Amino acid sequence: MTISAVPEFQHRTVLLDEAVDALDLTGPRADGIYIDGTFGRGGHSRLILSRLGAAARLIAFDKDPQAIATAEQIADPRFQIVHDSFATMADALAERGIGKVDGILLDLGISSPQVDDAARGFSFRNDGPLDMRMDTTRGQSAAEWVATETVENLEKVIKEYGEERFAFQIAKAIVARRAVEPISSTRQLAAIVAGAVKTREKGKDPATRTFQAIRIHINKELEDLEAGLTHAYDCVAPGGILAIISFHSLEDRMVKRFFASKANVPQPDRRLPIRAVDLPRPELKLLAKIKPSDAEVDANPRARSAVMRVARRLPYVATAAAGGAR
Repeated sequence: MTISAVPEFQHRTVLLDEAVDALDLTGPRADGIYIDGTFGRGGHSRLILSRLGAAARLIAFDKDPQAIATAEQIADPRFQIVHDSFATMADALAERGIGKVDGILLDLGISSPQVDDAARGFSFRNDGPLDMRMDTTRGQSAAEWVATETVENLEKVIKEYGEERFAFQIAKAIVARRAVEPISSTRQLAAIVAGAVKTREKGKDPATRTFQAIRIHINKELEDLEAGLTHAYDCVAPGGILAIISFHSLEDRMVKRFFASKANVPQPDRRLPIRAVDLPRPELKLLAKIKPSDAEVDANPRARSAVMRVARRLPYVATAAAGGAR
């Protein structure tokens, strides 16, 4: 367990040992260069550092100023923190004169301290300002967005990012309420959604999907993930590991499809006269799909939706026809 920069909020790192084990920090790899793309409250980073050799480097990223404050407390010359999205990793590595890294870990979504701190506006359970920004130093807040967006765009975001079947009714209700008063708190928005959702899912607050959708939109989470997957693939060296933990189906679907696009290559018609060197080759090897154990979910119910996919970047293998690796 790690402690955030705000002491009263605690965070349990999901799939802690499994994720760090997946990076395979053994033998010569212990002196490699690694990326923790989502520092959070530092659970993964601290365990990675405990297993790395003296010559290794770990570069972490996070948008959240509180996460940055926590990271700056780590006094380890092998560690650096970048206040930005992991989608900028290629530029950050270039600025540091780094070409390729030996492993990249992305732990997507939001951390428990962000959810539990009502002032951040992520949760409908405690009343607070309707903010939802992971980086509170820049960008548009959720309150600003719902105050100005059209019904059509509200519906689109809530439907696509929240997979909410009552998206149209919720969008109309938001526009109707903001004509009467500003929607500035999480409790206001949750009440609007509750009034528009006619059928409730068992065990789930009616506002769950809408809050998820708006958070994803405000923080450009799926755009960051799309760019981050491409940059991660480009930045990891042959033999390097990509380990990505997601918490909802939209993220996991993107990761699964990206990995599959690099691991499963179309095979040409065997009747065609194609040289071995010209045959398409897989670029990733899929290693594992890992979910939290029952014991972890019992101890931390927020882990229940997590899934980690792990892949290794394949080197180009020399063949007789090719006359060497490329």
